[in-house]
Amino acid sequence: MTFLSILCALLIEQLKPLRADNLIYAEIKHFALRMEGWFNAGDAANGRLGWLIMMGVLMVPTAALYWFLQRHNWIFAAFAWNVLIVYLTLGFRHYSHYFTSIQIALSAGDEAAARNLLAEWTKLDTIGMETTEVVRIAVEKSLVTTHRNVFGVFFWFLMPLGPAGAVMYRVSEFLARAWNEPEHMRNEAFGQFAARAFYWIDWVPVRLTAAAFAVVGNFEDAIYAWRNFAHRWSDEARGIILAAGGGAMGVRLGTPNENASKVLPPDAATVDLSDAEPEIMPGEEPNVRALQSTVGLVWRALLLWMLLLLLLSGAVWLG
Repeated sequence: MTFLSILCALLIEQLKPLRADNLIYAEIKHFALRMEGWFNAGDAANGRLGWLIMMGVLMVPTAALYWFLQRHNWIFAAFAWNVLIVYLTLGFRHYSHYFTSIQIALSAGDEAAARNLLAEWTKLDTIGMETTEVVRIAVEKSLVTTHRNVFGVFFWFLMPLGPAGAVMYRVSEFLARAWNEPEHMRNEAFGQFAARAFYWIDWVPVRLTAAAFAVVGNFEDAIYAWRNFAHRWSDEARGIILAAGGGAMGVRLGTPNENASKVLPPDAATVDLSDAEPEIMPGEEPNVRALQSTVGLVWRALLLWMLLLLLLSGAVWLG
């Protein structure tokens, strides 16, 4: 049932993509704002309580209904509930139109349109940005978004929590952003627990996504970049995904400080490192071809996940 639920949800989303500003997402965002307004007293404990309550309100009904349907052997209804939850928590097509439009604009030589699209997607100032930088940011945004909207959801849906696990992952990812990234929430204690909780919830999925990128891409360079450059990013999860993804495609991602590191000699403690040659991440500078490589990498990784899920489902069924 798990494999078929994910497959049906993916097919439905390809035919009828769920808008990122749909009513259900809007209600959850409104709920998160209300929880922040009710509980934010400037203390980390308040953020933890708000996070737990919001998770309980959303996860318990999801799990309870699935358990009820399973208990009464309403298999088709339970299957339909799974498909609905996966469809609502996936975001494979939420922002793909931005990526595709940027690719088309750059292929046509319309750099201004590509910068405008990137600014609308990422909310960054792209005025005067060079093509390589536009491509780099678009690729990075696509890889991270795909992990959080697809592969992370897959992992938690496969766990014993089932549909409630998928809800937990997507809501925790949203709260980690909503309670930390806005200007008025930065450096506030209220969002610390949400950020830490998502770090641990995403710990295994991040590494599985990076491993999938390595398997379906340039394995040696992906593992090399993952081991030697992922720590250069301030966000560990982001560093792992981008280092492995960039290595798998043969593209250098990240800023100069993130994709280059000093080569430490054996007696580094007694040697002046100021003149040490920097070790550069393997690969070439991002160009328009890297956009197509990103599409291929993501689809191959998705097919790998689905193949492994099919094999796992078959083993469980035969067992």
